[in-house]
Amino acid sequence: MNHIESLRSFKAISALGQAQRVTLAALLAIATLLISPMAALAHHPSGGETPSNAFEGFLSGLGHPVVGLDHLAFVIAAGLLAAAMGRGLTIPIAFVVASLAGTGIHLMSIELPAPEFMISASVLLFGILLALKNQPNGLLVTALAAIAGLFHGFAYGEAIFGAEMGPLVAYLLGFASIQMAIALGAYWIAKRLRSGSDAGALNLRFAGFALAGVGFAFLSGVVL
Repeated sequence: MNHIESLRSFKAISALGQAQRVTLAALLAIATLLISPMAALAHHPSGGETPSNAFEGFLSGLGHPVVGLDHLAFVIAAGLLAAAMGRGLTIPIAFVVASLAGTGIHLMSIELPAPEFMISASVLLFGILLALKNQPNGLLVTALAAIAGLFHGFAYGEAIFGAEMGPLVAYLLGFASIQMAIALGAYWIAKRLRSGSDAGALNLRFAGFALAGVGFAFLSGVVL
């Protein structure tokens, strides 16, 4: 009996160690964001120049969700949350499709209210949802992902505003594909964590707390 209890204690300590490592890595990531405001707020991989051909448009589309670290954090959160909730890729797909619509809204010169605030708030919200012990309603989360996609896509539209059709289509293809690739990667990692042990779910919750911290940092920057 003592041997069994010792084994359980060892597993608990190992699980806690994994969670602490995840938390430490997340805190380092947050620190990097806070000390690199120019990178976090650049939001334009081509240095402010509108792409002039399809190749430049595609590269710009690939870079925008990565250079904009608030966008990157949300895409990761969407992939992790999709795996945690067991809803397949419905959540990231809803986000990506809506982000295409959001870019279209920007290109039509239709304004959305407080886009930077909403983008930062979406990262905070999805981090909180991932950190919750009890899973939220799947349809509600999918709807929230679509709403967030409109605002993220609206921000993406700034980099391609005024471009010709060729660069525009390539840009849309670029940012849609990179977002799905990132979400798929996060989804796959989360599925592996959840299937490995009970500690996997705990690690995902810690990742949620870390992403919520990232969202709070961005939101504070927007508000202040």
